[in-house]
Amino acid sequence: MHAPPRGDYLKVQPFDMERMQCTYERIVDYEFSESGVHPLHLNELLEGEEETKEFLKAPLGYPHADGTPELRARIAATYRSARPEEVFVTNGSSEANFIAAWRLFEKGDEAVIMVPNYMQTWGLAKTWEVDVKELPLKPDLGWQFDPESLKKLVTKKTKAIQVCNPNNPTGAIMAEEQRKALVDAAKDSGAWLLSDEVYLGAEREAPRTESLWGNYEKTLITNGLSKAYGLPGLRTGWLVGSPDALKEVKPHHDYLTLTPAMLSDRLARLALEPERREKILARTKAILQKNYSIMKGWLDAHGSMFDHVPPAAGAIVYVKYSLKMNSTALAERLRKEKSVLVVPGDHFGMDGYLRIGTGPPKDYLHGGLDRIDELLREIKAEGSE
Repeated sequence: MHAPPRGDYLKVQPFDMERMQCTYERIVDYEFSESGVHPLHLNELLEGEEETKEFLKAPLGYPHADGTPELRARIAATYRSARPEEVFVTNGSSEANFIAAWRLFEKGDEAVIMVPNYMQTWGLAKTWEVDVKELPLKPDLGWQFDPESLKKLVTKKTKAIQVCNPNNPTGAIMAEEQRKALVDAAKDSGAWLLSDEVYLGAEREAPRTESLWGNYEKTLITNGLSKAYGLPGLRTGWLVGSPDALKEVKPHHDYLTLTPAMLSDRLARLALEPERREKILARTKAILQKNYSIMKGWLDAHGSMFDHVPPAAGAIVYVKYSLKMNSTALAERLRKEKSVLVVPGDHFGMDGYLRIGTGPPKDYLHGGLDRIDELLREIKAEGSE
C-alpha cells in the first residue's frame, strides 16, 4: 500500500552552522565552533549554602508562561526605560528570533537582513519565501555597513530590517553613524526593526554596547544568557517589545515550548541580580581579553596566511585565510583529521573565512590551535596551500 500524497509542504532552508554543531560539537577533541565563553558551573552561580538549599527546594512545576514577574523585572532593568510588561521570556534567544520572525514574515514580504549574521532569521525568511535583500558589512569599514547602501535597500515595501549587534561572526559593534542610519531607515519606511543583541555585555575592550531599544516604537529586541553570561545551558532568552507587539507574538509561543523551564527561571533571576550580573560580565571580559591576546599572537605568527579585524565583542574571531581551499573543505579536514571543529565562512555566505571560538580555557585553546598548526603544516607539505 502506498502512502497518500502529502501535497505541498514547507521545505526548510537548511541552517548549516547549527546542523554541523549539533552533529559534531560533542564528539570532537576541540570545539571551536562555540561563540560564547567557557560556561559557568552551577556552584559558581549559586552563592553560599543557604542559597543552594533554597534552590534545591524549588518545585518542579510549570512556571509563568511569560517568565516570572521577578525575572521580567530584572531583564527590564537592563534596558533604558523598559518595563516588565515589555519583556517576554523564551527558551533561548533562538526561540525569541523564531517567534518574532514567524509573527512578522509572510510569503512575498520584503526584508533587509545584515550579512554576515547569525543566519537563523535569514534562513527563516528564505523558508517562508520572503524577498531577502542583504545589507553587507564591509571589512574595509571595520565590518560596518555603508549607510548609503542601506538607503537604497529599504523601501516602503520593507516589512523588517534585521541586524545582529554586536555582530556574529565579526565581533563588530555598530558605530553611531550606522545606528542613526538604521533607525532613520526604519522610521522612514515604517518597517519593523529586529535587533539580535545576544552578545551585548561581551565587549572585549569597548564600553557596554547600547541597545537599540527605546529609539523607535516598532522595535523587537532579542537577547539571552547564552553568550555574554556564559550560561547557555539555562536556555533563557527574551524578547523586548511594546505590550501590543508582544501580545501578537505570544500565540506563536503557545505552539512551541509554552513556558520557560522552572529551574532556569530561578537561576536566571539570580544571574541578573545587579551585583552578580556585573561580576559575571566582568568574568566574561577577562576571558575575552586574555584569550584574544593568545589568538592574536597565533594569527600574527602565521604572517600573511591570516588577516582579521580585531573583534570588539564576542568570544569569536572571524579570520580571512590565504589558502587556496574552500572553507567547508578546510573545516572538514580539521574535523576529520585533527578533531577540531570551526565554522566555515560558507555558513555565512562568505568563502575564504573561518570563525574560530576564543572562549575556552587557556590550555584548551592552545591545544586546539596546535592541532590546526599540524594540519597547516601538512597542507603546506602537500603543496596545496
